[in-house]
Amino acid sequence: QVHVVESGGGLVQPGGSLRLSCAASGNFDNIYYMAWYRQAAGNQRDLVASFTTGGTTNYADSVKGRFTISRDNSKNTGYLQMNSLKPEDTAVYYCQTIVTRFRQRYSYWGQGTQVTVSS
Repeated sequence: QVHVVESGGGLVQPGGSLRLSCAASGNFDNIYYMAWYRQAAGNQRDLVASFTTGGTTNYADSVKGRFTISRDNSKNTGYLQMNSLKPEDTAVYYCQTIVTRFRQRYSYWGQGTQVTVSS
């Protein structure tokens, strides 16, 4: 079993910063892929940023230049540094982690962490 836990959300004023963390634990060989999604009320879940095992990063146009995704492989933890936050960034942020175990890949999701940008 693999557990994925997000943390770091909260209430921040426009222009502020937050750093989200995504910690994976359990029975797996390594993390193949990690991504952050967000879902605002009444909307679909959209990809925000992703990080492949090869080091390739990808960002949604709406967050380019403001958000940075990173990973600490020694801790099986990923991060999303969010700067210059805007009210439209308000959403529940979810971490998707794809791990490998016995050469197979498995996808897991965390429970989400709320980010609210408001004055």
